[in-house]
Amino acid sequence: MDNSNPGLAPVLLLASGSPYRRELLARLRIPFAWQAPEVDETPRTGEDAFATVMRLALIKAEALRSVAAPRFVVGSDQLAVVDGELIGKPGNYPRALRQLSRLRGRRVTFLTGLCLLDRLGEQPLLDCVVSHITLRSVSEETLVRYLEAERPYDCAGSIKCEGLGITLIERFDCVDPTALLGLPLIRLTAMLFERGYDVLQHTTIAT
Repeated sequence: MDNSNPGLAPVLLLASGSPYRRELLARLRIPFAWQAPEVDETPRTGEDAFATVMRLALIKAEALRSVAAPRFVVGSDQLAVVDGELIGKPGNYPRALRQLSRLRGRRVTFLTGLCLLDRLGEQPLLDCVVSHITLRSVSEETLVRYLEAERPYDCAGSIKCEGLGITLIERFDCVDPTALLGLPLIRLTAMLFERGYDVLQHTTIAT
């Protein structure tokens, strides 16, 4: 388990090894720890995307329940969907190029599941934030340049929105822009408040 600020006791544990989620959570300026949970992320047969992200967000948090850590554990998972088909992380350049060639000019739905597990015995809070993006109809040369510059092989749909992936997007519709990046901070802060933790009362003030 790694602590984002070894000088301060963490207030929550992020059940993720994703550097993108750590960067997002750091925006709240509260000390946190993180650890990658060991879970099987394979979708179940007959399970739709919504059920998958909700289940995975929950089991990621539950996987770290027994770790000696803070009161709260946060789990999150994200999937991209086009015409009912799941679009995962490409893993390499050829798959990424095939993904983007198929997705250009299309509307893509991103489902981001979120779980807040409270060690004080409360029921876990679960939610799913839905984002929609429409990709521009760009040339293959543009896609190649994007992939060579960004290498987004660990991003669902090969779309790294916090980087140059934003140049491929024509339209974005979502109630929480951080959801598309992998961790919906608006919903997370609301969940924490519901469990009695006001982020602004604990945020580190820059000096």
